[in-house]
Amino acid sequence: MTIAGGVVEQAEQCLRNTGAALAEAGCTFADVVRVRYLLPEREDFEPCRPVLRRVFGEVRPTATRAVCGLADERMRIEIEVDARRGPVGPGSGLRIEAVDGDAMAEEWRHVHNEIVPPAAMSLDDVRERAGRYRLENAYLGDALVRCSTVRPPEGEERVATVIARVLPAFRGRGIGAALYERGLAHARGLGAGAVETVVPAADEDGLRFAAARGFTERERYVLDGGSDEWVDLRLAAGA
Repeated sequence: MTIAGGVVEQAEQCLRNTGAALAEAGCTFADVVRVRYLLPEREDFEPCRPVLRRVFGEVRPTATRAVCGLADERMRIEIEVDARRGPVGPGSGLRIEAVDGDAMAEEWRHVHNEIVPPAAMSLDDVRERAGRYRLENAYLGDALVRCSTVRPPEGEERVATVIARVLPAFRGRGIGAALYERGLAHARGLGAGAVETVVPAADEDGLRFAAARGFTERERYVLDGGSDEWVDLRLAAGA
């Protein structure tokens, strides 16, 4: 609850606040379609251009600049944005990267534990898993949105397991499908004869997602010492 003295510093803080609010709504700056810059002094806008260009230069939202009084005389700029939450496509800033190092492992752990708290993992657990499986994180702009796991094929049927988990705020935008298809391609590249996935029984969105991609239920079970039900599903042949 402090206000920096310089207009450039205030603009940077406005953008940090805006980015955090967008992330809570499942959006990023790439989803912004309109921006309004409100300033008491017209000449204060020019020093802010490099900061604003860095964020909106490629997005190119409709922009309005207005000179007006603000709620606090210390305030030199206020920034308002409208964002449209739609499907993720080319130019959206979606990045999928293999987990490398503790910082990314901690991000993977955050998503996993947020979505499946009954199977919460420590950082050491994630490190150990990363040594056996392929773990990936997905980012929309700078926002962490999803994690995935590909377990290599094993057994006579060479069954691989592909698991993709998306934070609730970012569901319904095609991010899960992109990460799943990438994991499926990796599993098949390892010579998988069959592909399975695992979904908490309480995750209705996850079960619908799996069913829509051709997975059928094989088994329901409760882990030793637990009470939450899990569902194993297998991808139908040819799906």
